[in-house]
Amino acid sequence: MQMRIAIGGFQHESHSFAPLPTGWDQFLTPGGFPALQRAATLVEALRPTSLPTSGAIRATEAAGAEIVPLVWCMANPAGPVTAEAFERITALLVATLSDAVAEAPVDGVFLELHGAMVAVGHDDAEAEVLRRVRAVVGPNVPIAASLDPHCNLTQEMTDLADVLVPYRTYPHVDQAYAGGRATEILVERVKAGKPLAKAWRQVDFLIPLTMQCTMVPPMSLVLEERARLEALHNVRELGFCFGFPYADFPGCGVAVSAYAEDQASADAAAEALCAYLNTHEASFGGNVLEAAEGVAQAITLARGNSKPVVMADTQDNPGGGGHGDTTGLLAELIRQDAQGAVLCLINDAESAAACHAAGEGASLALTLGGKSDGAPLAVNATVERLTDGRFTCTGPMGKGNPANLGATALIRVSSGVRVVVVSRKMQALDQAILTHIGVQPSAQSILALKSSVHFRADFQPISQAVLVVAAPGPVVADPATLPFTNLRPGLRLRPGANR
Repeated sequence: MQMRIAIGGFQHESHSFAPLPTGWDQFLTPGGFPALQRAATLVEALRPTSLPTSGAIRATEAAGAEIVPLVWCMANPAGPVTAEAFERITALLVATLSDAVAEAPVDGVFLELHGAMVAVGHDDAEAEVLRRVRAVVGPNVPIAASLDPHCNLTQEMTDLADVLVPYRTYPHVDQAYAGGRATEILVERVKAGKPLAKAWRQVDFLIPLTMQCTMVPPMSLVLEERARLEALHNVRELGFCFGFPYADFPGCGVAVSAYAEDQASADAAAEALCAYLNTHEASFGGNVLEAAEGVAQAITLARGNSKPVVMADTQDNPGGGGHGDTTGLLAELIRQDAQGAVLCLINDAESAAACHAAGEGASLALTLGGKSDGAPLAVNATVERLTDGRFTCTGPMGKGNPANLGATALIRVSSGVRVVVVSRKMQALDQAILTHIGVQPSAQSILALKSSVHFRADFQPISQAVLVVAAPGPVVADPATLPFTNLRPGLRLRPGANR
């Protein structure tokens, strides 16, 4: 009898202190990602993307198994998911699974999860999703899930699933691989008829987002050690979750899970990786440039060079919970008369609509951005180009993903500074955001991007230098400055603190 694998997903990365909550509508129209998919459309909509479910689809088909599609959705990182949105989406997922099980038993379930979702009423939201799925399929049907490595991996999540596979990379260029790997292990588990041994461990310090990039040390070295330990201890999966240091609940932070044929191997691998992280704790500290210093350095570096200087506006990163509409870095670029600079992007639907109403070539006064923090910037703008904000991502991380940023405008706000204004937020992680509106990234002197790390996958190869800067925004470079009240005792908010 043909194996039946149910496939679904529910992804969100939740910032406990972000200014705007995440509701149902944000899952229906997420900038840069497919909209919510139900069973009838899930497979064909997600197959051509770079998302984990794409890898799960291919792995299921390669195993000769039947795909049982459920529900899939994702919203851009922001404040906690509303109770309404969480209950509606979870109910859809569970009801679709229940209907499928009533039709014929499923042999396994693959879920595309994030791992850092916080919902009103459920701080450990993925554990709640897994609990409800487990209630439908029972204790003996294996469940596998892919995770974003920014997952705040908890004991309950590990207990409820048979295997959890986080992406290896940040920027996340291996999402489809992780979904495929999780599904392959799931299929093996179904065929074996017995569970893998598993181990879970936490680390007692937070790693700042800006220090989590796996393209450079110290994280690149951790990934090398992870691979070495996985082979040494003969574990099927050694998952390393960097943590999302903006979630105010006891499970926040770095954690490791290991899966092996025997408990001793799983325990040894998990403990060895945690020991490595603890030994190298001090290397995870780091600083960023203040906006004024960063702009000054960018202007100096750009003189006489043919490649752009890339600036990361890390504290308003839409991929970390920022709204993509703060104007501190933009104001500094204008103040210092930066030439050949493009800021991507300002998320401001009202200003984008005004530009479309005015038309290309028009000049108008705008109160730009500041919708999330009450600090807009008054500018006199010239509209250079208008689009509907629709394009397909082309970069290493998002290739094949459809984007819809709504009404979009390229405006000039000073002699040397231009801005991409959009109606829906998206992290500036793909050159197509710029090329679709007529801006060739490699031809600019300065590129100021709303991102922390993901931009590096597509923009670092064309840059002569990368500067990470801190202008005002909620995705603070130093999480220790946040007003946490619910973290577990003993967790160090900065690497090496209190030692």
